[in-house]
Amino acid sequence: MIRETLLLALRAIRRNVLRSSLTILGIVIGVASVIAMVTLGGGATAQVSSEIASLGSNMLQVRPGQGFHGPGGARSAAPSFDRKDVEAIRGQVYGLEAVAPVSTAGLQAVSGNRNWSTSVLGTTNEYFDVRDWPLGSGRIFGEGELRSGKAVCILGTTVGRELFGDGDPLGASIRLEKLACTVIGILASKGQTSFGQDQDDVVIIPLRTFQRRIAGSTDVEAVYLSALDGVSTTSVKQDIEGLMRERRRIAEGKDDDFHVRDMQEIVTALTGTTRVLTALLGAVAAVSLLVGGIGIMNIMLVSVTERTREIGIRLAIGALERDVLLQFLIEAVVLSSFGGIFGILFGLLMALAGARAMSVPFILNPGIMVVAFLFSVAIGVAFGYFPARRAARLDPIDALRHE
Repeated sequence: MIRETLLLALRAIRRNVLRSSLTILGIVIGVASVIAMVTLGGGATAQVSSEIASLGSNMLQVRPGQGFHGPGGARSAAPSFDRKDVEAIRGQVYGLEAVAPVSTAGLQAVSGNRNWSTSVLGTTNEYFDVRDWPLGSGRIFGEGELRSGKAVCILGTTVGRELFGDGDPLGASIRLEKLACTVIGILASKGQTSFGQDQDDVVIIPLRTFQRRIAGSTDVEAVYLSALDGVSTTSVKQDIEGLMRERRRIAEGKDDDFHVRDMQEIVTALTGTTRVLTALLGAVAAVSLLVGGIGIMNIMLVSVTERTREIGIRLAIGALERDVLLQFLIEAVVLSSFGGIFGILFGLLMALAGARAMSVPFILNPGIMVVAFLFSVAIGVAFGYFPARRAARLDPIDALRHE
């Protein structure tokens, strides 16, 4: 029975191929839009998470002032940190894997007849652990170089390319304003952050060298920290805030004159934002599915009117109301199912093209494809029921008289 009804539905659709194609176009557009938006949104979320994770695993930053400035940003009016603050954090806060004091300045790097404006960063070897940033070639600082403040440096790939082109910078000498230093290492490339900052545009020197030869003070601009695996960065942040309030003698009820930024908070906030935007875009795209459903209902009503005499003949020779109801309902479901299938294929092609254009990962989500297809079928049932019910309730005598 179902097989015969399905064949009748396919035959009716085939008789009006153009009209049927236009009918399912709304469903195709709706399903394709939902799949494309959700897939691109998932890729954007993954991209944001990946780029923020590249800043460092389980990383926190401590900076003076209530505002937050990235590397090379404006200095805060609040008192800077010093070596004792760094040692207090290292010795009194539980769950830290590495602690790296950092100071930065924007300087002109010069090599031969080439020069490049870059960010010079003074720190220790723990900075590479905090940022999870290995060297592409060369070596890190020696203990003697860190203690004595020797003029050695490690270049980011952008600086190396701008100053040396395709040449090997290792062992070469560059000048940072008045400071001449020897290149001992090249960092592995990290690329741009989601904020558009080129992480590879940096020159790293020992902190003591920076303090003596560039800053002229022992101030520490920021402290970068990484928590051990399994240790909550939230608890580490709370411990640091309590310790720094005590060391900086901030009275109870007074605002902090420092800021602790947990990178996990940024990940959560940004990925949450992209998920909300993806859901909103998907909801907007789903509206076209309803429009497609209205189109199906409209065409089915036209079909009932055109086939009134055929319906009357079927009812007159013994067909039951449920048989006619099932026939027209299956026609509506077949139309919406075809729309769902073609919509899925078209949506995946749109998502693939969009992912390449936006340079985000293409992440296939089988769940959304199943949901979109089932929703398209549900649209067919919901909007096809009324025309099918109308056809089933036709009076056979009146239907046979219809011209």
